Amino acid sequence: MPDIEFYHSPNTRSSGVRVLLEELGVPYRLHALNMRAGEHLQDAYRAVNPMAKVPAIRHGDALVTEQAAVYLYLADLFPEAGLAPAPTEPDRAAYLRWMVFYGSCFEPAVIDRHLQREPGPRAMSAYADYDSVIARVKEALTPGPYLLGARFSAADVLWGGALGWTTGFGLVAPDPVLTAYVERIRSRPASRKVAAADAQLAEAHQAAASA
Repeated sequence: MPDIEFYHSPNTRSSGVRVLLEELGVPYRLHALNMRAGEHLQDAYRAVNPMAKVPAIRHGDALVTEQAAVYLYLADLFPEAGLAPAPTEPDRAAYLRWMVFYGSCFEPAVIDRHLQREPGPRAMSAYADYDSVIARVKEALTPGPYLLGARFSAADVLWGGALGWTTGFGLVAPDPVLTAYVERIRSRPASRKVAAADAQLAEAHQAAASA
């Protein structure tokens, strides 16, 4: 199987993909982009992703961009890790829902609320309203410990990182259910390993950009 090439920058949406790769236990080649120095805006990376955003992966002839697509691709590519329900499993429906709900509902709702923008008429809004979005997330996590109940999946890697970031910066109000979930995901060995590695990488990027 061809190597996975992973385009990453610390403290971005691609950090969760790095955690996922560690959870999957598969080798990958890391291409670390120094966004502080503008490397993501250069032609070399725009040839990979013209949007100049991370994450992105190459796997043989396949090039995958967009956060949820990368998660779905990798988790399905390595079914032996058990991080993605198979299409024939009942859990697949909820798994796909939460993978898509993040980008189509949660993130737009949080950004609109933070920027004090109206979501628009309900019939035109992709997420309806902010309170409904947060309520659905809490409902899904209340039985716990994971989005699929007792089963840990790639969706938890995505949501654990997202909720940790948004609650940590005050974009989402603290809540016992969300806080417990974030700590549950952050305590996993893969999350701790990537947090330490990304901290070192961010420090190196800062020093290089300041030189």
